[in-house]
Amino acid sequence: MSNAPRISYVPFEEMSAEMQAEMERCVKEGTPRPESSAVRAHVPDCFWFFADSWAKVFRHGVVDHSLKELCRIYVSRSVVCEFCGNQRSLQGREAGVNEGQVDDLMHFEKSSAYSDREKAALAYAEAIVWRTDVDDAFWERMNAHFTEAELVELGCATGLTLGQQSWLRLLNIEHHQVMVGRSDASMAAGYETADAVQKTKSSPDYWARKPTDTE
Repeated sequence: MSNAPRISYVPFEEMSAEMQAEMERCVKEGTPRPESSAVRAHVPDCFWFFADSWAKVFRHGVVDHSLKELCRIYVSRSVVCEFCGNQRSLQGREAGVNEGQVDDLMHFEKSSAYSDREKAALAYAEAIVWRTDVDDAFWERMNAHFTEAELVELGCATGLTLGQQSWLRLLNIEHHQVMVGRSDASMAAGYETADAVQKTKSSPDYWARKPTDTE
């Protein structure tokens, strides 16, 4: 199967000055990284739809950013979006999101790595991603930890993440292919360079390794 992106990256030089400024931000701050933004740049309205929504709902807003970052990575692990799953929010890292928590995401209810509020946020994301049935007890739990405004923002952030990652996982895009060498901002440990990405992905412990990869 081809390793080339299924939709090409728009060259930086062909973007408007405003789009180039956002791409520079992606390089410095990440999440999103420049590759996914360069794909959306084929349609400027799509580029700005995501950039503006992501800034307002994910990077800013009323909910603790660390909770939204945990939910974002939970979505990555659920839909197996390797591009999104191998990057980290710098804000989230500064707020205390660590790899120990990431490793336990798919078993969050039984894990001691999360607070009750974090588990509630992840249960909300789980219900959105997997379309699980919820009852009064579920909503009592949500209301015990979040205001209605927080539930709206967390739901919108998770829904936006789910939609974009469900799409991006199809595109065969990879890190360190756009504005190469400018920064490893927001990359998870072991993904700082193109060589590091390949080495990590070849490990038997790689989180997205398929059963057939070991045969």
